[in-house]
Amino acid sequence: MKKDIETQEDIQSLVETFYDQIKKDELLSPYFFKYMKINLEKRIPIMVQFWENAIFYTGAYSGNPMQLHQALNNHFPMTDEHFNQWIVLWNSTVDVMFEGKKAEEIKQKANSIGVVMKIKILGSE
Repeated sequence: MKKDIETQEDIQSLVETFYDQIKKDELLSPYFFKYMKINLEKRIPIMVQFWENAIFYTGAYSGNPMQLHQALNNHFPMTDEHFNQWIVLWNSTVDVMFEGKKAEEIKQKANSIGVVMKIKILGSE
């Protein structure tokens, strides 16, 4: 039986596994690693803080992801397909690793964030 997301270590493992999935994804991998040239050593701790704050309300994250993604879209335009695939990979990664209230909460928050970003960046649902 899988456990729920309970600790920062759980979120760390989730985020690392998620980026491993992105590396294998034909649509997202080039976007993240060729165009954006993401440095995972720097990116993963930031994403752990983001998600830890999102479900445990730690106050550990203080960035502006909307501003970052809007600026990024100016250089490397995103599509509905990018947002949709991100959600599919995130949710499937959560489902493989965890189950429970926090696992459902983190998927719901990711879906909400994805929809809001898609609307604000692309102007569509």
